[in-house]
Amino acid sequence: MRARIVVVDDDAVACEFLQEALCRAGFKVDTFTSAKAVLNSNLEQYDLLLSDIRMPEMDGLKFLQNIRQRRADLPVILMTAYGSLETTMEALQLGAWDYISKPFSPEAIREMVQKVLDVRQLRQHRVDNQPGMSEEPKFIGSSSAMVEFYKQLVRVADSWASALIEGESGTGKELAARALHQLSSRRHKPFVPVHCGAIPDNLLESELFGYEKGAFTGADCAHPGLLETAQGGTIFLDEITEMPPALQGKLLRFLQNGEVRRLGGHDVKHVTVRVAAAANRSVDEEARHNRFRLDLFYRFVVRLRTPPLREHKEDIPQLVDFFLKKGGYPTVRIADEAMERLIAHDWPGNVRELENVLQQTLLLSPFGIIFPENLPARFRDMGENKIQQEALTPLEAAERDQILSVLKTTLWNQSRAAQLLGIDRKTLRHKIQRYGLASGISPSGHGSKNGK
Repeated sequence: MRARIVVVDDDAVACEFLQEALCRAGFKVDTFTSAKAVLNSNLEQYDLLLSDIRMPEMDGLKFLQNIRQRRADLPVILMTAYGSLETTMEALQLGAWDYISKPFSPEAIREMVQKVLDVRQLRQHRVDNQPGMSEEPKFIGSSSAMVEFYKQLVRVADSWASALIEGESGTGKELAARALHQLSSRRHKPFVPVHCGAIPDNLLESELFGYEKGAFTGADCAHPGLLETAQGGTIFLDEITEMPPALQGKLLRFLQNGEVRRLGGHDVKHVTVRVAAAANRSVDEEARHNRFRLDLFYRFVVRLRTPPLREHKEDIPQLVDFFLKKGGYPTVRIADEAMERLIAHDWPGNVRELENVLQQTLLLSPFGIIFPENLPARFRDMGENKIQQEALTPLEAAERDQILSVLKTTLWNQSRAAQLLGIDRKTLRHKIQRYGLASGISPSGHGSKNGK
């Protein structure tokens, strides 16, 4: 059955362009030049909606909010010739499935529409056939770096192509592998994690490929390997750069033909499994120094990088709130000064370090509000005004104080603060990051919903 798409754009020429481009791909397309007209139509008949953002009677973001109230499951792709980070983030936070900047080619919009419909069909299949499944693994954060990472995960999740997940320790590489599995049609099949660095070299091969009875001393019975156990699902090879060279060659052959031969056996079994691997060291560097096989490296078709926390510090308030609730401290608040120091830290241990710091602080602090003096020593030593102050000129320091004062006055409502300061919200966000201010934290310690 052909998917039915509704297009809304106040430009009639744009509607005609989209109708022609999508009809050629076999879709049924209805077009409107008015958002209100779409809201008055029967939304249940459509599988996807394409909407312009800048429209005279109702802009696309307001339109999206109305659509979410009327039919929350309808995928929406927003289009605009005036793209910005703020608009993209707001669109995704409001529930848009994707976002495309004008001008775009017919091929680009057809490809995006098809991907969104594929993912929607996959999710609907899971809802219909997997009602008892647990929740998908969840990353925390709505920064541009994390949103782009989420989009990459969704795009490659249902592929069988082997995936290499690179990133520093504590950035969530196994969580990314689990997300790839849960977002795919394999989610009802096994997910088998293997820590290559934790298993002795002489045992790793037998664990992965299995063994027959009598294959070696102590092999009293046949034992299927983890690759067989993961049949139809995903096997996650953590710290793959720790795998010995000889076993790398055997894994390469498996990736080439999907064949498994147990140790001490002669029979060959064909196994269909998605291989995801992770490394916190540069695989390019390991291959360059002949510590990782180059031909195995090239077998990983998909490469993903989990962003380090220092690249999305604006997510720290959201992460802090999540870890407080997770640890059983939902009423504990973080003072502004303490949050500023958390945001100013470089976090070499990434999200795992942040969770550890909060656990340590909560265990040692008996108070309902966490102040700078309750944080570990390395944060207390930063000093009240040390956060990025050394590089500030007197004029910049005065500007920082003024911005902080207005943010506190508006309860960290960035839109209102930007109006009072006479600057746009993009400029305000840049200055919040520049001066190390605690974005989105109200004086009471709660995140402001309007401080996006």
